Amino acid sequence: MNGTQPNKASQSFWQDTVDCWRRLPNKTFFFVLLAAWLALFQFWGNSILGYIHTPSLFSWMSESYNAHSPAADDGHGDFIPFLVVGLLWWKRKELLAQSLDLWWPGMLLLVVAMVLHVMGYVLQQPRISIVALFTGIYALMGLSWGRAWLQKSFFPFFLFVFSIPLGDQAKFITFPLRLLVCQLVELVSHWILGIDVMRIGTQLIDPSGAYQYDVAPACSGIRSLVAIFLLATIYGFMAFRSTWRRIFLMALAFPFAVLGNLLRMLCIIIAAELGGQGAGNYVHESTFISLVPYIPAIFGLLWVGRWMEKRWQPEGKEHV
Repeated sequence: MNGTQPNKASQSFWQDTVDCWRRLPNKTFFFVLLAAWLALFQFWGNSILGYIHTPSLFSWMSESYNAHSPAADDGHGDFIPFLVVGLLWWKRKELLAQSLDLWWPGMLLLVVAMVLHVMGYVLQQPRISIVALFTGIYALMGLSWGRAWLQKSFFPFFLFVFSIPLGDQAKFITFPLRLLVCQLVELVSHWILGIDVMRIGTQLIDPSGAYQYDVAPACSGIRSLVAIFLLATIYGFMAFRSTWRRIFLMALAFPFAVLGNLLRMLCIIIAAELGGQGAGNYVHESTFISLVPYIPAIFGLLWVGRWMEKRWQPEGKEHV
């Protein structure tokens, strides 16, 4: 009995896939143009040819996602395409229920994408070309399947913004986060925990010299912020239809990420206060403790989402 259920599920999945494929119009038109568009970025996508000696934008992106630099926190870029495709698949019935036909105004968006890529190529700014890459794919979908498809697929496609690697340019985000978490740790330690911790910039120092920590870019909370923002976006997309509710949940990612990182840093300070620098280092390097920032965020988002569902009228009755 247990063996037949997975078989039925796989058959149903396959039949559903085949049915969706048959119902999708202009497939050849779309995939031929998509192949040509991707080939453009494979052979003429990157003009830097510096530390990554390749004309391929995809190779440049892969290298950026998997760089070992301490300031690099772009590893999530590897799975964003799979996430977007999964969400589009989740919406397949809604998408296929639209009136799907060629929509020539989509050419205007494709021209915009081409202009963006030319700018990125000439200015040697691959990040502009990445925006052009995904804008062009979005335009090809509109060109092949119409305006309604673009409207219904915008929200999952928005997640491609996380495919733009920031690298060292993330400092405009990480440095304020580092300062904020240090200030919060100092305040909570002094006024709630009774721990005398001095803050000098992004350093947290014990006055007696028992321990000191520098909140580095990797400890700023940028990883948890990105992960929590992605989680909030997906949750909002799947649970609600109204744009304002989705935006509200997405906005909560920042305070939840800061709260989670604050708890993690407080665990390090408390451990160091009790056992010295070594104890703090152990907590800092602990895989289990590194998961602390996600616990309040996940439970917080779920609680707020449930509260919103109960507080306001059902989604099906509201104007969206």
